[in-house]
Amino acid sequence: MAERLVGNKAPYFEMKYVDGEGERFGKVTLDDYKGKWLVMFFYPLDFTFVCPTEITGINSRIEDFAKANAEVLGVSTDSEHSHKAWIHQAHDKGGLGKLQFPLASDMTQKVAKDYGVLVEEDGIALRGLFIIDPEGVVRYSVVHDLNVGRSVEETLRVLQALKTGGLCPVNWNPGDETLEG
Repeated sequence: MAERLVGNKAPYFEMKYVDGEGERFGKVTLDDYKGKWLVMFFYPLDFTFVCPTEITGINSRIEDFAKANAEVLGVSTDSEHSHKAWIHQAHDKGGLGKLQFPLASDMTQKVAKDYGVLVEEDGIALRGLFIIDPEGVVRYSVVHDLNVGRSVEETLRVLQALKTGGLCPVNWNPGDETLEG
């Protein structure tokens, strides 16, 4: 049984990435996000069907993540070169277009394994999403089956709820009262 992540320090990672423009390569680590909220999401594969809807959906709301002082990092077990090709491929041919956040490469599958989303027999990640606070603690995780996309709206709602530091009841939304503890 995997160790529980929520409430614990996020597993350290170091991965290669391509920037959202599909132009520059580099390395990204958990330490790069110290002092910031991080929304890190895993997706199964580049050049597939559900993945681009999630990635472009998150990209369309990047200003809302920025307003919440959160960075976004997409991760799959594909190479950074595959990510670059997918970013540069035309939308009508299944491509992503330019993004406002990087896509990281977990070709070793270590990060997916550490976060409990690796499908070892296929060498891909389930649709895992993790919200990590500025101190490096995992505050939220959700994992979907391969064929079901995640809700960007719900991710933003949970991020904003976590940032209140309060008790947020069911269907809480920004501007709503938190509960007294």
